[in-house]
Amino acid sequence: MNEYERMLQGELISPSAPELKEMRVFCNHIIFELNQLDNSQKQKRYDTLKKLLGHMGEDVNIKSIFQCDYGRNIYVGNHVFINYNCVIADVGKVIIGDHVKIGPQVGIYTVNHPLDSDERLTGQEYGRTIKLGENCWIGGHSVINPGVTLGKNVVVASGSVVTKSFGDNVLLAGVPARVIKTLS
Repeated sequence: MNEYERMLQGELISPSAPELKEMRVFCNHIIFELNQLDNSQKQKRYDTLKKLLGHMGEDVNIKSIFQCDYGRNIYVGNHVFINYNCVIADVGKVIIGDHVKIGPQVGIYTVNHPLDSDERLTGQEYGRTIKLGENCWIGGHSVINPGVTLGKNVVVASGSVVTKSFGDNVLLAGVPARVIKTLS
C-alpha cells in the first residue's frame, strides 16, 4: 500500500511522503483560487470546488475563507451550506449528508496523532472518518473531533465540542457535547 491508501485505511502515515505533499500542494492551489473568488460568484466557486472535493453534490455553497488539507477526502451531498472560515482537516474521510448546514468558524478534524510521545516525535499522524448525517446543523465555532458520526437531524449548538458519536434527532451542546434534548 502507498501512503495515501494507508491514510484512507486510518493507519499511521508520514505527511512528509512525496505523494501526500504533492496532493497538499494541488489542494493549496485550488483553495487559493477558491478563496480569491467573491462569494457571489456561485457557479465559479462550485466549478472550482468540483476540481478539489472527492464528491460535490448539487446546490452546494461553501463560503470563503475555506481551508482543508487534501480536499479529495471530502464528500459533500446535495443542498449543503458551509459558512465562512470553515476548516476541514481531511486526513480521514469527511462525509457530509444532504441538507447539512455548517455555521461560521466550524472545525471538522479527522486528523489525530499518537498519544505516545516518542511515537508522536516521528511526525506521523492518522485520520478517523467523520460522518454528518442528513439535515444536520452544526452551529458556529463548534468542533467535530476525529471518528465522530452524527445521525440525521442532529443540531449542534454553537461553541460545542463533539467528541463522540450520536444518533438521530438530538440537540447537542457543551464541552464535551452531550444530549440536551431529543428532537421530534
